[in-house]
Amino acid sequence: MQLSELHVEAPEEVTEGETADLTCNTTCSLTDPTFIWYKDGHPLTTKTIKNNQLHLQTVSSEDAGSYSCAVRGSQHLHSTAHSLGVRYPPKRVSVSISPSGEIVEGSSVTLTCSSDGNPPVKIYTWFKEGGTSPVGSGQNYSIISITADHTGLYYCEAQNDHGALNGTVMVSVKSRSSSAVWFAVGGGSFLLITVLICICSFHRMKKRAAGTDHSKTRQDDVLYTSVTASTSRPAQAADSGAADVLYTTVRVQNDEVTSTDQQGEPQYDNVTFHHHTAATG
Repeated sequence: MQLSELHVEAPEEVTEGETADLTCNTTCSLTDPTFIWYKDGHPLTTKTIKNNQLHLQTVSSEDAGSYSCAVRGSQHLHSTAHSLGVRYPPKRVSVSISPSGEIVEGSSVTLTCSSDGNPPVKIYTWFKEGGTSPVGSGQNYSIISITADHTGLYYCEAQNDHGALNGTVMVSVKSRSSSAVWFAVGGGSFLLITVLICICSFHRMKKRAAGTDHSKTRQDDVLYTSVTASTSRPAQAADSGAADVLYTTVRVQNDEVTSTDQQGEPQYDNVTFHHHTAATG
């Protein structure tokens, strides 16, 4: 048996929801043959096969593909492939916004509608919820210099020869005043935090400076002296021609009270007084 002796008879195209029968024909005389069907090169096990026919009940878009058949025992000999097309209405309609992210008054946005259908969708119509008439047409819908009035739910109607389906998207427009308020709030918060940090730093530096001044003041305490006069004179000072010598005891202490054993040794100094006498005749 040659490859050319097997071929598939089937419609070129069917509409979703209809039924379709594919027949595997051969010019060879076969005794009670068992036919095997393949879709896109893979054996079919979930479809109804009766004699030499493949029956597709309620065709869907997933049934579109390339079909071939073979006879059990000679599976390596496939028939020529037959392409089956399925017509169906739009599916998986979605709407995207460009640019993405926050939409601010005065900017421009474009809504794009995408869908899957056979034949491909060529008619797109745009509506805004609450409106009575379309706001645009075509696969893309652009809004130039958008305002807060454009806020709302938009939907795109995708249509082909076999039906129509809608996709929706929410457009939220923020006013410039709102954006300015948020910017001001953010800037004000940053400024307040900065001021608080500066105040805390100032107080900390002031406290450190006060501690340093206090320590310095303690070191610079006024020193007091105690001067005690002594009436005794050394022997070598008995000469009337010598100057009188007055001995004093100078004790230095600060404003703190200290114990006797913590006080330093007395410091002595000599104070000399010169007496001037009148010259004799």
